[in-house]
Amino acid sequence: MIIARTPFRVTLGGGGTDLESYYARYGGFVLAAAINKYVYITINKRTIDNLIWLSYSKIETVERVEDIKHELIREALKFMKIKNGIEIHSITEVSSGTGLGSSGSFTVGLLNALHVYCRKHISRSELAELVCRIEIDMLHKPIGKQDQYIASVGGITCLEIDRSGKVKLSALELSQDAIDELERNLLFFYTGIKRDSAYVLDDQKKASEADNKDILNALCVIKDLGVEIKYALQRGNIDKFGRLLDEHWKVKKTMSRKISSSSIDECYEFAKRHGALGGKIMGAGGGGFFMFYLPGNKQKLRDALTRKGLREMRCRFDFEGSKIIANFF
Repeated sequence: MIIARTPFRVTLGGGGTDLESYYARYGGFVLAAAINKYVYITINKRTIDNLIWLSYSKIETVERVEDIKHELIREALKFMKIKNGIEIHSITEVSSGTGLGSSGSFTVGLLNALHVYCRKHISRSELAELVCRIEIDMLHKPIGKQDQYIASVGGITCLEIDRSGKVKLSALELSQDAIDELERNLLFFYTGIKRDSAYVLDDQKKASEADNKDILNALCVIKDLGVEIKYALQRGNIDKFGRLLDEHWKVKKTMSRKISSSSIDECYEFAKRHGALGGKIMGAGGGGFFMFYLPGNKQKLRDALTRKGLREMRCRFDFEGSKIIANFF
């Protein structure tokens, strides 16, 4: 039996510039962090038969890889040339459609475990790029590259993406005091709305490919804000990060009507009235988790948002990335 543990991610700045439709023109920059909420992938070799037995939100039992309905598992097994006789289970602390990069985390963990199962070595960057290849090139998902890299390497990490798609990683160097302050002042609340990120990101992809100047200009501003956020955090000016989040959210909302809604806007303004300097909906938008930055006392906002029906998720940063936590194979 092999067990892989892989973190989810939160985007701190530059989100959306990691899509090929943007970075192929201007290059991308994303600052993101892994958090200590995980997806666990368990792999075991079947000894009594040659079936493929899968357990995720559904259960599948098939004889051939080609018959697997879960497309990420199917393509991963095909890539690893595993034909049968395997059992795969997944357990997740955060469900899909919530803006925390669940698809990328799931596939990174799956392929990390499968490489151990096949007794093959793969580096963290190679693992991330392989997942990008499966999700973007093979399955044609209109997504970016940050989820796969952050899930693989963990930490608070800058991704610089050149026009060819090559990713340069660098850990954001922060003092422990700055990390503690950032963790302390970030609050996450689930809206109760699940959505498919492709539903929102496909709009951005098509608009960028069609040379929509408004969308491209908005993404350029978002990239510049991402770089500003990086420097603010490096200098220990954590509150400035919160104010830049507010600027980011205002720009992001202009890119598609699917990103926000009247109820999301109402919650956001409500949070600002209760002390939040800024925030945003995580991931592509349209639902999932809010991230707010709030210095000082947080109980008033916690109580107020709980009364409005939002559920808080408390978390810290993860600095390990995808990790094999058990190997009895």
